[in-house]
Amino acid sequence: MDFRTKVEGLVHEFLATREDLYLVDLKISASSDITVILDGDESLTLQDCLDASRAIEFNLDREEHDFSLQVMSPGLSEPLKFPRQYKKNMGREVEILLNNDEKVAGEIAAVDDEKVTLTLRYRRPKLVGKGKEDVVEDKEILYSDIKKALIVIKF
Repeated sequence: MDFRTKVEGLVHEFLATREDLYLVDLKISASSDITVILDGDESLTLQDCLDASRAIEFNLDREEHDFSLQVMSPGLSEPLKFPRQYKKNMGREVEILLNNDEKVAGEIAAVDDEKVTLTLRYRRPKLVGKGKEDVVEDKEILYSDIKKALIVIKF
Protein backbone atom coordinates (compact mmCIF):
# COMPACT_ATOMS: atom_id res chain seq x y z
CA MET A 1 0.00 0.00 0.00
CA ASP A 2 1.44 3.39 -0.98
CA PHE A 3 1.75 6.25 1.50
CA ARG A 4 -1.08 8.40 0.08
CA THR A 5 -3.55 5.48 0.13
CA LYS A 6 -2.64 4.71 3.73
CA VAL A 7 -3.14 8.35 4.82
CA GLU A 8 -6.47 8.58 2.96
CA GLY A 9 -7.62 5.39 4.67
CA LEU A 10 -6.71 6.74 8.12
CA VAL A 11 -8.52 10.01 7.45
CA HIS A 12 -11.65 8.17 6.32
CA GLU A 13 -11.48 5.81 9.33
CA PHE A 14 -11.42 8.84 11.64
CA LEU A 15 -14.29 10.53 9.78
CA ALA A 16 -16.37 7.35 10.04
CA THR A 17 -16.34 7.87 13.82
CA ARG A 18 -17.38 11.54 13.47
CA GLU A 19 -20.20 11.94 10.98
CA ASP A 20 -20.53 15.66 11.78
CA LEU A 21 -17.08 16.25 10.25
CA TYR A 22 -16.01 15.95 6.62
CA LEU A 23 -12.89 16.20 4.51
CA VAL A 24 -12.46 19.38 2.48
CA ASP A 25 -8.97 18.69 1.14
CA LEU A 26 -6.02 16.36 1.58
CA LYS A 27 -2.63 17.38 0.23
CA ILE A 28 0.56 15.37 0.39
CA SER A 29 3.66 17.03 -1.02
CA ALA A 30 6.63 15.27 -2.61
CA SER A 31 8.51 15.71 0.69
CA SER A 32 5.64 13.98 2.59
CA ASP A 33 4.15 17.12 4.14
CA ILE A 34 0.56 16.09 4.88
CA THR A 35 -2.12 18.79 5.09
CA VAL A 36 -5.61 17.67 6.08
CA ILE A 37 -8.36 20.29 5.88
CA LEU A 38 -11.54 19.32 7.75
CA ASP A 39 -14.81 21.10 8.36
CA GLY A 40 -17.89 20.38 10.44
CA ASP A 41 -21.62 20.78 9.97
CA GLU A 42 -21.78 23.07 13.01
CA SER A 43 -18.18 23.94 13.76
CA LEU A 44 -14.71 22.46 13.94
CA THR A 45 -12.94 22.73 17.28
CA LEU A 46 -9.28 22.56 18.13
CA GLN A 47 -10.01 19.27 19.90
CA ASP A 48 -11.49 17.87 16.66
CA CYS A 49 -8.25 18.75 14.85
CA LEU A 50 -6.17 17.18 17.63
CA ASP A 51 -8.26 13.99 17.57
CA ALA A 52 -7.87 13.70 13.78
CA SER A 53 -4.14 14.39 14.00
CA ARG A 54 -3.68 11.67 16.61
CA ALA A 55 -5.77 9.18 14.63
CA ILE A 56 -3.53 9.70 11.62
CA GLU A 57 -0.12 10.20 13.24
CA PHE A 58 -0.32 7.31 15.71
CA ASN A 59 -1.07 4.88 12.88
CA LEU A 60 1.85 5.89 10.68
CA ASP A 61 5.42 4.74 11.27
CA ARG A 62 8.04 7.49 11.02
CA GLU A 63 10.73 4.81 10.76
CA GLU A 64 9.07 3.52 7.62
CA HIS A 65 8.18 6.92 6.09
CA ASP A 66 9.18 10.33 7.51
CA PHE A 67 6.41 12.96 7.31
CA SER A 68 5.01 16.15 8.78
CA LEU A 69 1.31 16.55 9.52
CA GLN A 70 -1.05 19.51 9.75
CA VAL A 71 -4.76 19.17 10.45
CA MET A 72 -6.78 22.37 10.19
CA SER A 73 -10.06 23.97 9.29
CA PRO A 74 -10.55 25.89 6.06
CA GLY A 75 -9.82 29.56 6.58
CA LEU A 76 -12.20 32.37 5.69
CA SER A 77 -10.19 32.94 2.52
CA GLU A 78 -10.77 29.34 1.36
CA PRO A 79 -13.50 28.86 -1.26
CA LEU A 80 -16.59 26.81 -0.49
CA LYS A 81 -16.44 23.41 -2.20
CA PHE A 82 -19.27 21.23 -0.86
CA PRO A 83 -23.01 21.63 -0.28
CA ARG A 84 -22.40 20.98 3.45
CA GLN A 85 -20.25 24.13 3.57
CA TYR A 86 -22.98 26.22 1.92
CA LYS A 87 -25.55 24.80 4.36
CA LYS A 88 -23.31 25.65 7.34
CA ASN A 89 -23.09 29.25 6.08
CA MET A 90 -26.80 29.82 5.42
CA GLY A 91 -27.77 33.41 6.12
CA ARG A 92 -24.28 34.69 5.36
CA GLU A 93 -23.23 36.83 2.42
CA VAL A 94 -21.31 35.02 -0.32
CA GLU A 95 -19.63 36.18 -3.52
CA ILE A 96 -19.71 33.65 -6.35
CA LEU A 97 -17.66 33.67 -9.53
CA LEU A 98 -19.45 31.67 -12.20
CA ASN A 99 -17.78 29.63 -14.93
CA ASN A 100 -18.65 32.40 -17.42
CA ASP A 101 -16.72 34.88 -15.18
CA GLU A 102 -19.90 36.64 -14.02
CA LYS A 103 -19.91 37.64 -10.34
CA VAL A 104 -22.97 37.24 -8.14
CA ALA A 105 -23.19 38.39 -4.52
CA GLY A 106 -26.02 37.58 -2.17
CA GLU A 107 -27.14 35.90 1.02
CA ILE A 108 -27.38 32.10 1.09
CA ALA A 109 -31.10 31.40 1.43
CA ALA A 110 -31.42 27.70 0.58
CA VAL A 111 -29.17 24.75 -0.19
CA ASP A 112 -29.75 21.33 -1.69
CA ASP A 113 -27.56 18.68 -3.33
CA GLU A 114 -27.50 20.34 -6.78
CA LYS A 115 -27.84 24.08 -6.23
CA VAL A 116 -27.63 27.03 -3.87
CA THR A 117 -30.27 29.78 -3.75
CA LEU A 118 -29.07 33.33 -3.09
CA THR A 119 -31.19 36.29 -2.07
CA LEU A 120 -29.92 39.25 -4.10
CA ARG A 121 -30.53 42.82 -2.97
CA TYR A 122 -29.72 45.70 -5.30
CA ARG A 123 -30.95 48.99 -6.76
CA ARG A 124 -31.94 49.44 -10.38
CA PRO A 125 -33.49 52.20 -12.46
CA LYS A 126 -37.29 52.25 -12.22
CA LEU A 127 -39.04 50.55 -15.11
CA VAL A 128 -41.45 53.49 -15.34
CA GLY A 129 -40.48 57.01 -14.35
CA LYS A 130 -37.30 58.43 -12.92
CA GLY A 131 -35.19 57.31 -9.99
CA LYS A 132 -34.19 53.93 -8.65
CA GLU A 133 -35.99 51.15 -6.85
CA ASP A 134 -34.88 48.47 -4.40
CA VAL A 135 -35.05 44.94 -5.74
CA VAL A 136 -34.97 41.69 -3.77
CA GLU A 137 -34.91 38.49 -5.79
CA ASP A 138 -33.84 34.88 -5.36
CA LYS A 139 -31.39 33.32 -7.79
CA GLU A 140 -30.68 29.60 -8.04
CA ILE A 141 -27.13 28.63 -9.01
CA LEU A 142 -26.07 25.09 -9.84
CA TYR A 143 -22.85 23.95 -8.15
CA SER A 144 -21.59 22.87 -11.57
CA ASP A 145 -21.80 26.53 -12.71
CA ILE A 146 -19.64 27.80 -9.82
CA LYS A 147 -15.95 28.43 -10.41
CA LYS A 148 -15.29 29.93 -6.95
CA ALA A 149 -17.41 30.91 -3.94
CA LEU A 150 -16.12 32.96 -1.00
CA ILE A 151 -17.83 34.10 2.18
CA VAL A 152 -17.91 37.90 2.39
CA ILE A 153 -16.28 39.08 5.59
CA LYS A 154 -17.99 42.08 7.19
CA PHE A 155 -16.76 44.04 10.18
